[in-house]
Amino acid sequence: MTKNNKAVIFVYNANSGTSNGILDSAHKLFSPKTYNCNLCDLTYGLLSENRKWKAFRKETDMEFVFLHKDEYQKNFKSKFESLYELPVILFQDNYELSLLMSSKELNEIEEVEVLIEKVKSRF
Repeated sequence: MTKNNKAVIFVYNANSGTSNGILDSAHKLFSPKTYNCNLCDLTYGLLSENRKWKAFRKETDMEFVFLHKDEYQKNFKSKFESLYELPVILFQDNYELSLLMSSKELNEIEEVEVLIEKVKSRF
């Protein structure tokens, strides 16, 4: 839980770990049309965090939590575990978890600037 009990939780449709990161980068490079995490694609390039996203993330007052699929499943072993298709953005207020942006909506976004504006507009 965060210190103010409110957080935006970004859940990637990718597993954590260095080897998974390398495989994901290779997938983005060699077969970008079949890569299954648009949230990863928008917020990260092949090797590093998108600079516009990073600047936005650092400037915001809202607490952001970033989880990979395996971390999300480990931390939310409850009714939320399989409730949402990934990637997804959730909002946690105390112990209440609600949908902020669905996988469908995330997958329609093509530019990080659009993602930033959509996240900003929800607060």
